[in-house]
Amino acid sequence: MTPTSPALVAQNAVRRLPRTALILLSLAYVLPGFLGRAPWKAYDIEAFGFMLQLAQPTPGTAVSWLHPTLLGQVDANLALLPTWLGALFIRLAPWGMEAVAARLPFMAMLGLTLASTWFAVYALARSDAAQPVAFAFGGEARPADYARTLADGGLLALMGCLGLAQLSHEITPALSQLCFTAMLFCGLATLPRRKALSLLAVACGMLGLTLSGAPVLALMLGVGGSLIRAVADPNRSERRLNMLELGVLALLCLLSITLAGALDLWRWRIVPHAMPDVHVFGRLLLWFTWPAGPLAIWALWRWRYQLARGWRFVHIGLPVWFAAVTVGTTWFTGLTDRALLPALPAIAALAAFALPTLRRSVGAFIDWFTLLFFSICALIIWGVWISMETGIPAQPARNVARAAPEFIHTFSPGLLTVAVLATLAWCAVLRWRTGRHRPAIWKSLVLPAAGTTLCWLLLMTLWLPLLNHGRSYAPLVQKIQALTGPATCLQYAGLSKAQGAAFLYHGRVQLQAASQPTPACTWLIADSGQLPRLAGQLQQLGWTESARVLRPTDNNETLVLFKPAQD
Repeated sequence: MTPTSPALVAQNAVRRLPRTALILLSLAYVLPGFLGRAPWKAYDIEAFGFMLQLAQPTPGTAVSWLHPTLLGQVDANLALLPTWLGALFIRLAPWGMEAVAARLPFMAMLGLTLASTWFAVYALARSDAAQPVAFAFGGEARPADYARTLADGGLLALMGCLGLAQLSHEITPALSQLCFTAMLFCGLATLPRRKALSLLAVACGMLGLTLSGAPVLALMLGVGGSLIRAVADPNRSERRLNMLELGVLALLCLLSITLAGALDLWRWRIVPHAMPDVHVFGRLLLWFTWPAGPLAIWALWRWRYQLARGWRFVHIGLPVWFAAVTVGTTWFTGLTDRALLPALPAIAALAAFALPTLRRSVGAFIDWFTLLFFSICALIIWGVWISMETGIPAQPARNVARAAPEFIHTFSPGLLTVAVLATLAWCAVLRWRTGRHRPAIWKSLVLPAAGTTLCWLLLMTLWLPLLNHGRSYAPLVQKIQALTGPATCLQYAGLSKAQGAAFLYHGRVQLQAASQPTPACTWLIADSGQLPRLAGQLQQLGWTESARVLRPTDNNETLVLFKPAQD
């Protein structure tokens, strides 16, 4: 006997979110952060450095596409595919556009993540067990309209997650893992309806995850998700997977194992934890997944009868498996937000199934909290910008000067125009949400998604010059170049991979490991934190300290410039 659905949804509550509005919101979310931004420290520019070295290797050095290196070190993440994609696009880019070109495939990955989440929720919501309760006299939501509405809600829940904004706009393996997890989730969710395309999505998801440094995650999600799909009760309009389709899924799992073994991608990354880490983990889950996380927990409670037999009901079993595996991976690999990122599509899918069960008071709380939170955040962003521009009020500008010394604010009409249009759009959304309109079960997630998009867009416009100054290495490299002059080669000692990538990109210099001074390389740079163990070695090689250069926005990061001792 199928447990009774907790969803009570009338046909007038499954309004379709206008496609134009949804597409514009998605573009407003995806584009800022990829366009016009300098590579930031440390993961973003480090990943970019591996791509740059692969695409533009130092003359006379060997290049290995299977073992990309930066400053002679192999990528610890073993993420080959994102490095390959970035390097290929850099090779096609004109000089000076390398950073923009490297972001293009990652921009597409974020778009694929949003699209995959929408189609996954739509397919899960079409299953028989996910349908709302049938009314005695009719009027319940039609299956296609109901599924489309939940898919809109799932996409809004994903974009509303606070932890998604910055990490999804960096060219790091975390974004590629998010994308391929979403594709694998989508492929398994849609498998009974679109066989060929779904199997292609599963293949791309598993192989992409494997080549993005997460072969264990690919195997666990692929095997577990395939088993859930194999034993789940079929819909009336669908049949169970046949032996050929099950064989293809098993072959893809075997292929992922073989590929990871052939490329030596298996690594043990388990980190032991003490019990107090539970509190840290809880705080991370709360802020990173808000508001989808609390809604997902509510969905588990309201759909608990189906959850108890989740292997039979794919609309609950599949997202629960994906969320449990990715959240568990986060726990066992160090409690990092980057490890939690792939969990968001499944959590957003669960949040979508909470929408038809929400009480009106809960929806009102989400609306008012979101309205106040994001409106205050937008006012703060605008207030600081106005202070930097006009000096009124004076205190925010003083705070900026203290936190980012040497920063010179410049006015940009283009960025201001985009910020004004985004703010006007937010006001229009607020006016719509507080007005009288027909009910729609996705309405409680409009403000979280629009508010997150607004604040991210304002940061990437009004504060972009400030953030570039504070979070990139460009000012530090410029200060070094002012001392070295037009040098084309620098020796290094004790630099981090992010620092090395900064000199390769911003400084346009060749980097050589520390050795004796040569006519071609008459300067050496070193991280001050590494000097206690390097000072004697550098002195023996014939180097003497010339100057110390502090990174303007970080008192704990200083580079030491050396010149030949005989000078």
